[in-house]
Amino acid sequence: MPTILGKEVGSIGYGMAGLSIPPYMPPEEQAIECLRTAADLGCLCFNAGEFYGHPLYNSLTLLHRFWAKYPQYADRVLVNVKGAMLPTFAPSGDSAVIRKSVENCLSQLEGRGKIDMFELARIDVDVTLETQLGALGQLVGEGKIGGVALTEVNAETIRKAVKIVKIVAVEIELSLWCTDPLYNGILDTCAELEIPVMAYCPVGRGVLTGQLNSFEDIPEGDYRRMLPRYQPENLDQNRKLVEQVAKLAQKKGCTTAQVALGWLLGLSKQEGRPVIIPIPGSTNVHHIRENAATVALDEEEMNLVDAIIAENPVAGERYHPHGMKMVNL
Repeated sequence: MPTILGKEVGSIGYGMAGLSIPPYMPPEEQAIECLRTAADLGCLCFNAGEFYGHPLYNSLTLLHRFWAKYPQYADRVLVNVKGAMLPTFAPSGDSAVIRKSVENCLSQLEGRGKIDMFELARIDVDVTLETQLGALGQLVGEGKIGGVALTEVNAETIRKAVKIVKIVAVEIELSLWCTDPLYNGILDTCAELEIPVMAYCPVGRGVLTGQLNSFEDIPEGDYRRMLPRYQPENLDQNRKLVEQVAKLAQKKGCTTAQVALGWLLGLSKQEGRPVIIPIPGSTNVHHIRENAATVALDEEEMNLVDAIIAENPVAGERYHPHGMKMVNL
């Protein structure tokens, strides 16, 4: 059983972004039921964000309401929070901004639960890493957060970071259609340093569910309409990978999303790999149950998926140009 900060978190986690960000955010009671279901199924690593929503309704306010209704869950789950993002969605590595962000998150929890891990949503390239992580280290020392995690960093930054403060986890995008960390040293470094990896968007923001057939299937206002991989000129190519994975899923009697998650869990078991915890998000209790029902891939199936990835290269970048400037730093 994977552990972070000494707490068992389960092989699958839960991403909270969709619970409080339009256009798919569900009613509050449904969101709370999603959190309860995930926890009951052993998906105990909750991935939250200060900016997932707005000041009056976001991951932290939702967690507060969840724990107010079900206080017995407060100590069961491990919460990772991303913050220190300015209203302009630019990162800030200023020590005062980081402290204010953490204290704001704590105030929204209103004394219920705690922040087990805190991440800078993105590294601020205009501030030294020592300043940014030093500020978080001080907050750990004060007991305001339990530990420091990193997100969207490269292997070199991870190695620098562990010399400044203890790093308890690294969050990266990792999936069948985002395999860069297998080759750019991130997974190798995390394995060497024994740092668990949280894989966000493990089903490709929904495309690996097999339910997205064209650009027109993406509703107006959906963030994916701005991302290169979902543009019509790229999506047709990218669906080829999904179609091949769907054939394997049909043969196994499971969903394409379960194959995508099973591949990540299979990677985690390979020699020289770190612990990998996929953190899929969903606003649908049925899908949360599907994601938690882990499907194992044998060696032959892992090799088949690897071949599918190699034969169907993904077209388009992960983010728009501005977003790409803030990743892999």
